[in-house]
Amino acid sequence: MYQQVREQWKQHDTSYLSPQQQRMIQWRKEKNFLRVDKPLRVDRAHSLGYKAKPGFIMVRARVRRGSLRKRTIKGGRKPVHKGITKITMAKSTQRIAEERASKHYPNLEVLNSYWIGADGRYHFYEIIFVDPYHPAIEKDNNINWICHPANKRRVLRGKTSAGQKGRGLRYKGKGVEKVRPSIRSHNGKGK
Repeated sequence: MYQQVREQWKQHDTSYLSPQQQRMIQWRKEKNFLRVDKPLRVDRAHSLGYKAKPGFIMVRARVRRGSLRKRTIKGGRKPVHKGITKITMAKSTQRIAEERASKHYPNLEVLNSYWIGADGRYHFYEIIFVDPYHPAIEKDNNINWICHPANKRRVLRGKTSAGQKGRGLRYKGKGVEKVRPSIRSHNGKGK
């Protein structure tokens, strides 16, 4: 069943009357961070650690999309040196969504998140939260590592999947194990 759900999400129906377009029209009218009953992409949620049991909470998040544009400066410069366009943010919008949602739910820990849609103005993500103080979570040996104090506020330290990608820890290049701590210090290469 999960394979069929995964294949369905790969096919993009961009017509105005598609169910996804109708969903996003509704999502734009709702709050930025809204708790939902169950995940929209069941296959993706389960692959990232979600379980349909007490202590797991799903939140739909909305963040702006587009490049980072700065305000126009009034001083005299060549237009190319104004530094307004073509500025890439250090964090992805997925990381921003996770961090902002964690501030709305301070007693929960972010486990992971995934993309569920985008329109001309916003990116939409579903974020998997875990309640580290829930008895069902404390008894589950597969997830009770999140109850340890060392994993507090893990999203703000870039410990989620999106955070590790932004920190360069998921890069596997040709002949390179990892990029961090730095390219130069890795086996003396790059000098």
